Amino acid sequence: MRDFSLILATVGRTSELNRLFDTLVAQSYRHFDVIVVDQNSDDRLLPVLQRARSLGIILKHLRHSPPNLALARNAGIAAASGKWLGFPDDDCWYEPRMLERIMVRSRRSDRPRGIVVRWVEQDRALPPGLLSWQRSSRFRDIPVSSITLFFERSVIEEIGGFDGRLGVGQWFGAAEETDIVLRALRAGALLAHEPAAHVHHLLESPLGTGSQQARKAARHRARGTGALYAKHSLSRWVILRGLIAPVLRPLLKGRLGDELAHGMAVTRGRLDGWLQWSRQHVRLNSSK
Repeated sequence: MRDFSLILATVGRTSELNRLFDTLVAQSYRHFDVIVVDQNSDDRLLPVLQRARSLGIILKHLRHSPPNLALARNAGIAAASGKWLGFPDDDCWYEPRMLERIMVRSRRSDRPRGIVVRWVEQDRALPPGLLSWQRSSRFRDIPVSSITLFFERSVIEEIGGFDGRLGVGQWFGAAEETDIVLRALRAGALLAHEPAAHVHHLLESPLGTGSQQARKAARHRARGTGALYAKHSLSRWVILRGLIAPVLRPLLKGRLGDELAHGMAVTRGRLDGWLQWSRQHVRLNSSK
């Protein structure tokens, strides 16, 4: 059994994977394998994977259809044997000592069962510390993204993996990584932030706030946050703040045009997600 299994769910990309694999070859800590969960309908990945193997990377290639990021990662988890699991995106890349620094942190006396690393391009050099349910359930904790998360496999198995109803490709268009952190914390897992371990991922160019496409995308993603309100029974104050803040900020700044319209789209999305998840839960309970 290796120390790390890296679950790489991918669709549509090829050259970006070469960059990631090059940085994996350069890791100072090499006790890892890669589980590639291929959601493409063709064989575009085969030359990329052949190149990775020629570089000495140990990998397993799985097929998964239809595309669903959360469920693809769960398929990778089921095939993984590493003690620790990571979830790189197909267009991210690691600094050479990242896995080494995660392993060093995991061996300290508090023995965390999850570690959050620093996403460099977000440019938030926060100090090391421990995550807590109290702060995370108020959205006041260290920000997380799937590329920054490393968990002991036993934790993921205990809490049941990613929720396939949340995330890319789903009606609730985001928040699967926040959800898994909240569930791990609620289950009592100790999660630590290790800012010395660095992952890179270029921030997507924003669509802006003026286009209908941008507002539609914002509303879609915001449904995931709304789902968390209901799924985790978050406090009324957290929900109220989350619904009001996107509209209140531009109002206080006097930005009554595109920025206000964008904020209203976020509020609508959060409200959509909260109400829809709540309705689904009521229907589920009434059918039992």
